[in-house]
Amino acid sequence: MSFDKGLLNIIACPSCKGKLVWHEAKQWLVCRGEQLAFELEEGIPVLMSEKAKTLSSDEMEQVPL
Repeated sequence: MSFDKGLLNIIACPSCKGKLVWHEAKQWLVCRGEQLAFELEEGIPVLMSEKAKTLSSDEMEQVPL
């Protein structure tokens, strides 16, 4: 399932309201500020803090700028 990158202009991290970036390899939306990854379900972002994955420093280094 693909993700419409145009959504990055209108969605934000539910925790800090910061910008999200698309991690193509993992198919995650990532908040750099909170170090959270949000997965997609059937192509739809699940923007719920309680369902987000907390990323390690190593995982954060792999997130594109």
